[in-house]
Amino acid sequence: MNTHTYLLPPGSVVPTSAAEASRAMAGDTSLSENYAFAGMYHVFDQHVDEAVPRVRFANDDRHRLACCSLDGSISLCQLVPAPPTVLRVLRGHTRGVSDFAWSLSNDILVSTSLDATMRIWASEDGRCIREIPDPDGAELLCCTFQPVNNNLTVVGNAKHNVHVMNISTGKKVKGGSSKLTGRVLALSFDAPGRLLWAGDDRGSVFSFLFDMATGKLTKAKRLVVHEGSPVTSISARSWVSREARDPSLLINACLNKLLLYRVVDNEGTLQLKRSFPIEQSSHPVRSIFCPLMSFRQGACVVTGSEDMCVHFFDVERAAKAAVNKLQGHSAPVLDVSFNCDESLLASSDASGMVIVWRREQK
Repeated sequence: MNTHTYLLPPGSVVPTSAAEASRAMAGDTSLSENYAFAGMYHVFDQHVDEAVPRVRFANDDRHRLACCSLDGSISLCQLVPAPPTVLRVLRGHTRGVSDFAWSLSNDILVSTSLDATMRIWASEDGRCIREIPDPDGAELLCCTFQPVNNNLTVVGNAKHNVHVMNISTGKKVKGGSSKLTGRVLALSFDAPGRLLWAGDDRGSVFSFLFDMATGKLTKAKRLVVHEGSPVTSISARSWVSREARDPSLLINACLNKLLLYRVVDNEGTLQLKRSFPIEQSSHPVRSIFCPLMSFRQGACVVTGSEDMCVHFFDVERAAKAAVNKLQGHSAPVLDVSFNCDESLLASSDASGMVIVWRREQK
């Protein structure tokens, strides 16, 4: 991976005037038109009264959705055929589920919990394949699959440690542990899986070099986003189109801002590019890159917010970056997830409500 090679000036995020081929695929429409929503498609309320910190569509899937709750369970949902249904509820954790992730082929899910365990689930029948205790006996706060080798999962815990776990053996990988300055709240790999970022509740983001053969972690860089402001979400993306690429990181911290960084070298060094105003001072709010953005005019990101709205921002627009705002939640919005073709967006909140929004068809 050579993150130094750009076909665009370093200040650019995505192809704009050069991206004719990509734009032709997506339709030559504005971001405001692309991210206009026709309203709510469905509301899931099976977790009401406990926060839903994470909602995720399955990979390359339009209609399968999962969410985890601080009530200790995970719901697998199907959106078609109508009416949308809860296919099954995964139960086994004895305390709140803090995070989960789909495997690349969507056949398994891994979840982390405040009960100091991670669990491996079969999505087909909801069976718990394996329960793995945290190596430190600490609350587990986040998890992510290694994108190339789904046998390896990285978890972050309340004792400031990141661990690479082999989910087949249930053991941590030798050399696959490292300590941060605080409780580990957020994890993200780059697409090739060679760089890992981890954020903690003291306001720091660390980059690690990931050895693809062994799973060993080597600490590379540290960025203090803001001393004492918890980093609650990290999302990495190389915005690849036919014409250009620009590796970037989207970060939520309790700063009342959404932050966009450029990744400037192979060690994961970060350079702040943009910030966008949102309300976030205390809740674990998350954000995402829009999946099809490399084909658009400009590029869009979506975030939750403590003002109970879902916010869309155009990262290329110098002024008035807000593209859209969805209103309907009655509690802080904690997480957002697009399906693969951006026809549906799911958002979850601190009161346990999950709303699925339908994008207007042009």
